[in-house]
Amino acid sequence: MTIQASQNKGWRFESNERKYLDEVLSSGFGAGESGTFNERLERMFADRHNQQYAITANSGTSTLHMGLYAGDIKAGDEVLIPTIGPAMTGYSVWQAGATPVYVDANPHTFLMDVDDARKKITPKTKAIMPVHIYGLMCDMTAVMALAMEFNLHVVEDCAQCMFAHDEQGRLAGTIGHVGSWSFENSKHLSTGDGGIVATDDEEMATKMRQFGGVGFKNIKAGSGKVRIDRNLFQNPNWERHNIMAYNYRLPELCAAVGLAQLEKADWLCDLRVLMGEAYTKAIGNNEMLVPQQVPAGFKHSYYTFGALFNPNLGVAWEEFRLKYMEFGGDGIFAAWQSVNKEPAFKGVGWGEVPVAEKLQRNLMQFTTNQRDEAERNKQAEILSKTLDFFKKH
Repeated sequence: MTIQASQNKGWRFESNERKYLDEVLSSGFGAGESGTFNERLERMFADRHNQQYAITANSGTSTLHMGLYAGDIKAGDEVLIPTIGPAMTGYSVWQAGATPVYVDANPHTFLMDVDDARKKITPKTKAIMPVHIYGLMCDMTAVMALAMEFNLHVVEDCAQCMFAHDEQGRLAGTIGHVGSWSFENSKHLSTGDGGIVATDDEEMATKMRQFGGVGFKNIKAGSGKVRIDRNLFQNPNWERHNIMAYNYRLPELCAAVGLAQLEKADWLCDLRVLMGEAYTKAIGNNEMLVPQQVPAGFKHSYYTFGALFNPNLGVAWEEFRLKYMEFGGDGIFAAWQSVNKEPAFKGVGWGEVPVAEKLQRNLMQFTTNQRDEAERNKQAEILSKTLDFFKKH
């Protein structure tokens, strides 16, 4: 797909987004001949990932909760989660009533250290949640071997990872029992906020759809329709809900935007990859920044460009960021506090993570959502200029 990016802030939404929004409003939120926009988005997403089922939701946090529910994760269970990444992974475990167990990070990829995960397995461990941070996939071969050995439920958190693959060519989100993605505003594809899960397991799909669909008993793995038979639905004796559940459904307007985004997903994702490659080239062999290591055969999707800042060269993290912005850079985001260090998680979960805590202080996250070659070149040149400045001083 060839799309010309414009100069306004809404450049990511200039294809069919407005057309589909108008269709929803014009229909009075009814389904068209091709189905609801949620149904169309789910079908296309499942097909793109070669999965049998996809289920939309109102956020990528809700989808993680749904994914854990699919594995019967409950109070008293423990779930292995990485500590470099958003706190939503920990929140979803807490929402399920389980206990998060903090797993340390690989110092080169910044992703979950599967060897450390193995050390923290107990009789209570029931699930593992690898998080594909920055757009790079975890070592899913090792994760799945561990899961098979200890009979663990696997929920892949792909909130920052769209169409990345591993050394075997397997797409992110298609290897574990459930894949979970976010459609939050900053993600590869955006509906403003929202999320989606995918699985090949019909039973899990049914459980997740009902759990996020207010427990309507007639919801099926492949359909969220609740008013299938008017005579039943309007009967005073009709019993609608068979489980305690949440209302995690994605609004139809958001699904309309999501479908338009998915139609041009390759273009949107390729823009981020090109920016990531430009940053890598700009850094070269400069020892002040070390990019996230991409294992051989892996494809990075560059939700953001992560690099480890070297604090031993006489330049402070904050000083580098300010100079980069002074030269016109978009800004540099710090890594989130490791989940175990967030105040909300005080006394929640367990597990020492010294590597992750050290990494967190020195990680730098650069934006990758530049709209065209001119903007990419500008940011890459500014990074080169900043590195050269400190090299000379």
